[in-house]
Amino acid sequence: MSSATKVALVTGGGTGIGQASALALQKAGFQVVITGRRLEPLEETARLGQVGQPGILGIAADVAQGKEVKRLFSEIESRFGRLDVLFNNAGMGAPRVPLEDLTEEDWRKVVDVNLTGSFLCAQAAFGLMKKQSPQGGRIINNGSISAHAPRPNTIAYTATKHAITGLTKSLALDGRPYKIAASQIDIGNADTAIGERFKAGVPQANGQVMVEPVIDARHCGEAIAYIAGLPLEANVLNMTLMATNMPFVGRG
Repeated sequence: MSSATKVALVTGGGTGIGQASALALQKAGFQVVITGRRLEPLEETARLGQVGQPGILGIAADVAQGKEVKRLFSEIESRFGRLDVLFNNAGMGAPRVPLEDLTEEDWRKVVDVNLTGSFLCAQAAFGLMKKQSPQGGRIINNGSISAHAPRPNTIAYTATKHAITGLTKSLALDGRPYKIAASQIDIGNADTAIGERFKAGVPQANGQVMVEPVIDARHCGEAIAYIAGLPLEANVLNMTLMATNMPFVGRG
């Protein structure tokens, strides 16, 4: 790898938005590391990468576990000596049940992955970016439209995504002295395996079930590559990328 090649890490990089982002970052010239709990999807993403570009390396890790995050970042530092971009993309939702029926176990699972996992990876990235030479880097958090407005019966997911906004702002503030920029992308209705439900119909605030438009996950990857490619003197603090006609703004 050339010393001028920048290194990016994508969590949840085996499928969906993570996979699209890994491929877009590689196309933009980044050496990409992808992580997730299962190695097989990571290897599939790597196979989809372009020949002749910096590589895509899969490292299996559970971002909700501090020891595994430390191992992941230790391997990145050992192999590449630095990290220029972290995309905190790994996330999950809880069963869509009435609030009073949500179990503590399901609540904690969502908090562990969506919030604690993002914090642990951001903390490790921050430490590496602070000490590396040249100093600095960029941390991008996947916030979701749910960082602004909830869907019915999604209290765990919505609470963690609102918390991601606070995490992003704190990283942006604390990173100023060290050339560490922080961004948040809020995506609405990406056409992924998880997003299939939008095309079948999802509950609305008024009690109806409605089919909603979706966007190709490729556009999400291109947006991540754009943010990642900015000089550290410039930052997209917040970006909302959504299907134009999804019921988010206005009355529904």
